Amino acid sequence: MAHALRLARRGLGNVWPNPAVGCVLLRKGRIVGRGWTQPGGRPHAERMALDVAGDLARGATAYVTLEPCAHHGRTPPCAEGLVQSGVLRVVSALTDPDSRVAGRGHAILRDAGVEVVEGVMEAEARDLQAGFLSRITRGRPFVTLKLANSFDGRIATANGDSQWITGQAARAHVHALRAQHDAVLVGAGTARADRPRLNVRGIATPRQPVRVVLGGDIPGLPPEGAEFGPLWHLQGDPVAALAELADRGITRVFCEGGGVLAGSLLRAGLVDHLIGYTAGVVIGADGRPGTGPMDLPALSHAPRFRLIETRTIGGDLFHRWQAI
Repeated sequence: MAHALRLARRGLGNVWPNPAVGCVLLRKGRIVGRGWTQPGGRPHAERMALDVAGDLARGATAYVTLEPCAHHGRTPPCAEGLVQSGVLRVVSALTDPDSRVAGRGHAILRDAGVEVVEGVMEAEARDLQAGFLSRITRGRPFVTLKLANSFDGRIATANGDSQWITGQAARAHVHALRAQHDAVLVGAGTARADRPRLNVRGIATPRQPVRVVLGGDIPGLPPEGAEFGPLWHLQGDPVAALAELADRGITRVFCEGGGVLAGSLLRAGLVDHLIGYTAGVVIGADGRPGTGPMDLPALSHAPRFRLIETRTIGGDLFHRWQAI
């Protein structure tokens, strides 16, 4: 299952609106097939693994990071494909909460005489599927807020100079994170001031993230093309904007500011992961803060996060926090 989870991770950021799934077929102690959800969401992981295995799938055990689908779409259900291939046992990490599946995939397998084991490495699978699960169960994407700050929490000098606070290694790491998200979100103020490209550079990716600008007018950003994902302009408050993104299939959003948008997301309790890059530079109180006003009546109302990862990247400190 650990191998299947590693395969599934390859799909993050390029399979929406589908979940990123991994599948490993094991027969007599040997891997005979493996697969992961392909760019755009198809083929599914199980179909890819079965095609690789061919006749060797008969009598095998399938390790799948999410319950095999049970509904007919552009392709037949993966649960039926596993049955027809002669797989004897299916080990899944997580039940699919999608109402079109929700246990039906496991039921198809059991009704056909296939042994089903559920919940193997479920916690790890939930972490991997956080975006898909959020879209299905909460009606909004999983939101990661990125802040690249000076040591004293500033994102630019008083006159707006911000290039660059962090070093080259940290900025390259940001591109790797962009590649794992379906969309990159910024506020209209940041879009006008910085004219950001909001694409993945320096890393091969099968699908550029959707570029989302919230509020105001879209400045002259590059049009969609080989190097740039679709450009979407949304209006309204962050709650409504995230709901619209979920309706359009987005599961994972990477917010890159600015401070006003960051503050509004935090104030509304919409940030799931908070990522920081802290540089060894001090800008001072006249610099621009990392977040806008929070209007907190007391410290007890401030959003809290739990530290889950920290390390140095180049000369900067990287830290990841999870909402409590």
